[in-house]
Amino acid sequence: MTLAHGIGGVRDLPVPESFFFTTAAIVLVVSFLLLGVLWTRPLLERASVGRLLPEVVGRIVLSRGVRVLLGAASVGLLVFTIAAGLFGTSLELLNFAPTFVYVTFWLGLPLLSVLLGNVWSVLSPWRALADATVWVLERGGREARPILEPEQRFGRYPAAAALFAFVALELAHPRPALPRTVGVAAAIYSYWALAGMAIYGRDTWTRCGEGFAVAFALFARMAPFAARDGRVAVRWPFSGLAGDDRTRGALAFVAVLLGSTSFDGFSRARVWQDLLGDVRAELVGSSGLVTDLATTLVNVAGLLAFVVAVVLTYSAATAAARRLVHAPRSLVPDFVLSLVPIAFAYLVAHYFSLFVIQGQFLIPLASDPFGRGWDLFGTVDFAPNLTIVSPETVWYVQVISLTVGHVAGLAVAHDRAVALFQSRGDALRSQYPMLALMVLYTVGGLWLLSQG
Repeated sequence: MTLAHGIGGVRDLPVPESFFFTTAAIVLVVSFLLLGVLWTRPLLERASVGRLLPEVVGRIVLSRGVRVLLGAASVGLLVFTIAAGLFGTSLELLNFAPTFVYVTFWLGLPLLSVLLGNVWSVLSPWRALADATVWVLERGGREARPILEPEQRFGRYPAAAALFAFVALELAHPRPALPRTVGVAAAIYSYWALAGMAIYGRDTWTRCGEGFAVAFALFARMAPFAARDGRVAVRWPFSGLAGDDRTRGALAFVAVLLGSTSFDGFSRARVWQDLLGDVRAELVGSSGLVTDLATTLVNVAGLLAFVVAVVLTYSAATAAARRLVHAPRSLVPDFVLSLVPIAFAYLVAHYFSLFVIQGQFLIPLASDPFGRGWDLFGTVDFAPNLTIVSPETVWYVQVISLTVGHVAGLAVAHDRAVALFQSRGDALRSQYPMLALMVLYTVGGLWLLSQG
């Protein structure tokens, strides 16, 4: 699914690419200085509670009827997507499943989560199926209990593994958009989600094992809306990221989010394409299956390397911060949530053009989802506008999103620092390595995008 992805052939920008790199770094440094002068107390933590909206809003938005209706629609859409992938046409652009999974779902849900809050808690088809199963069992007089006692000692590592498997399919598989591949992958993931909920319990697995639920919940912490005690609260954007996250595997999960999009940019660079070309050349005369397996393994290794690089660079930055302020314990859990806005910014930067352009294909696909020549809604003749955004516009969106995301991450980290350290000097010193990390991620991210 690479149509309209990246910045294409932008090589005639009005100013050199190095200007964008330098300007983004300067913006981060200036933001750091302003934060140090003007942000002297933990504003985000105080604003995270928010203000409750009238009860009628919660009664409507969070009602059981709305949950059941949306859950049923989501389950139907899941079954429909799997059926289209398994039994529809094998042509990628004429099958509903690839576009829906890689564009509408994977790119649309993070945006909805950032705008509206944790909508996935209502839209998840797997949670809806689990809830329905529990309801049926309880109506029959049976107690719905997990097979094993709920425990969270494994933290978010299962969710990180599940998300890694998805991004590996998207970025390492030789033909990730093949409808049969998408259908089988959706069915396997459904088994993972439902089996995990049956074994460990719905809430435990949603928090720790269902990769998409964890990802969308993290993005939702940036939203101006949140559910609390059956009511809807409005709060400052990003205030949900205040505080620390001591869940085991939290850094590993965020590293998968951030590292996967970074690798996506690097995988399009000439150096990586040359490496894959060398691998294929070494296997000339081998079967296509062997060649595909070899290139897939190389891509998976590259993807894993980028995930590990995020873990190592972040750990090094927090270790340096700890030494600067002589902190008695590790600061890894304290600043890990500052990486969430950066992960979302990378998602926007890398996939903006794909979402805008390829997303239009869902209109004709809705009328002919199986590629059988149907016209269910009269939209099969809709012609997507492939020039709706220029390569230069995409590049500017990428620069702005990455810069804003890193400034937001810097603000989240600074807010945590002033809450954590009584001394203003310690709070500022702890952020020197974080500033260096943000500059590294910003410039590195822009360079990766420019290589696409």
